[in-house]
Amino acid sequence: MNAQIDPALRRERLLYLLLTVVCLALLGGALYFQYVLHEDPCPLCILARYALVLIAIFGLVGALSRGWAGIQVARVLAALSAIGGMAASAYLIYVQANPMVSCGYDVVEAFVDNLPTSRLLPQVFRVQGMCQTLYPPILGLTLPMWSLTAFVVIFLSLALHRPRRAISLR
Repeated sequence: MNAQIDPALRRERLLYLLLTVVCLALLGGALYFQYVLHEDPCPLCILARYALVLIAIFGLVGALSRGWAGIQVARVLAALSAIGGMAASAYLIYVQANPMVSCGYDVVEAFVDNLPTSRLLPQVFRVQGMCQTLYPPILGLTLPMWSLTAFVVIFLSLALHRPRRAISLR
């Protein structure tokens, strides 16, 4: 079915484009905290950034999709990436609540810093901080709590949204 004929598919593609923009804005916010407010990212923060980048990529795949199958693939992959982001954020909240627990700094940092993107874009994907470092809360929540909230909202949006198709599938 041609995307220009099916208004439901066109609307769905716009929603995936919005998802991409939101994830890029969240990544921009993370860079603002890093470079303007000097809040260095820990290994788990970097993993959350990767989750945002993956969701943005899958959102773009959905936005460029010519059919419903591409939308479904993008939806599943973006939802899985959001689960990964939730896991990283939730574990970071746990580590910060229990300072004696390590975030696996040596193991996770080595893994994250050896990824190709860490070498290509060290300003975005290089570990520079410790998981136990607490920064001032924003509206009563720490950054990992806000990050978890964003990933939960993204996941629920993907999981609960049911697109209205103009033509039923056979």
